[in-house]
Amino acid sequence: MDFRIIIDTREQEGWEFDCPTVRRKLEAGDYSVDGLDALVAVERKSLKDFVSTVIHDFPRFAAELEKLSKLEAACVVVEADLDHVLRGLAADDCRGAAVESILGAAVHIGLRFGVPVFWCGSRQAARLFTDAFLRMFVRLRAKGSVQP
Repeated sequence: MDFRIIIDTREQEGWEFDCPTVRRKLEAGDYSVDGLDALVAVERKSLKDFVSTVIHDFPRFAAELEKLSKLEAACVVVEADLDHVLRGLAADDCRGAAVESILGAAVHIGLRFGVPVFWCGSRQAARLFTDAFLRMFVRLRAKGSVQP
């Protein structure tokens, strides 16, 4: 199977990958794999966007998380360093939200929806993580190692 990443048409700050990509509307998430988009997805968030959605617009984001939770594999990737957030070094991007609230929201998402939040430290690291996440899903699924 050829590996091609789908980038959602609504994704505003899309990443570029070292593999073929196609822009298409996804039902859930911002990135998936062509032919497996009903099974796997990654939701990308900058720190500002993560804080805005989990603190100020959670009901809308919860609907997205519900969709992600129904997939075989999904995650939220944050282009930020959790340590920086917790030490107050990313205060400008946190829009006055308490660091405890941001951390609590990330933990809540993982436990309530079964969708882990990965703090990747930077935009580049988040892109590399997303590529690895999608490729590993394809490999494990091909071996029958992913449980539906």
